Amino acid sequence: MNIVLHEPEIPQNAGNIARTCSVTNTVLHLIKPLGFSVEDKYLKRAGLDYWKELDIRYYENFSDFAEKNPEAKIWMATTKAKKIYTEADYNENDYIMFGKESAGIPEEILLDYRDTAVRIPMYGEARSLNLSNSVAIILYEALRQQSFDGLKLHGQLHRHEW
Repeated sequence: MNIVLHEPEIPQNAGNIARTCSVTNTVLHLIKPLGFSVEDKYLKRAGLDYWKELDIRYYENFSDFAEKNPEAKIWMATTKAKKIYTEADYNENDYIMFGKESAGIPEEILLDYRDTAVRIPMYGEARSLNLSNSVAIILYEALRQQSFDGLKLHGQLHRHEW
């Protein structure tokens, strides 16, 4: 799977998302401008020691991303979508894109992806969920649809046995 962050602004969110991508063997794509330095202490702290395991790729803008990933099927996570994220059929090489915390994905981009725009249902007039929570919700649905292929499915106690 692939997670794409379009102009992320908050280092703690990006760090949490990087950690989620690392533990799920998901590629993280960051589209500039970034609202933080990749050396940011809050970014590193949120990602803990998972950075060395992470496949992370950078792009100058959305056009650069689209040019370098021409065959990508991109699901656009947006509060403006008509389709709920559980109604999508995700494939193992799909991309799920999220916009910046303050504004989401620009409508000019969304218009080209109306059939692959998905939303997370929310109560009332709430604006949106936290970005890292949204990534985890949709990514794990996509992974569930693939039977969590390649992921560890059973845990083990440290001092006792089940």
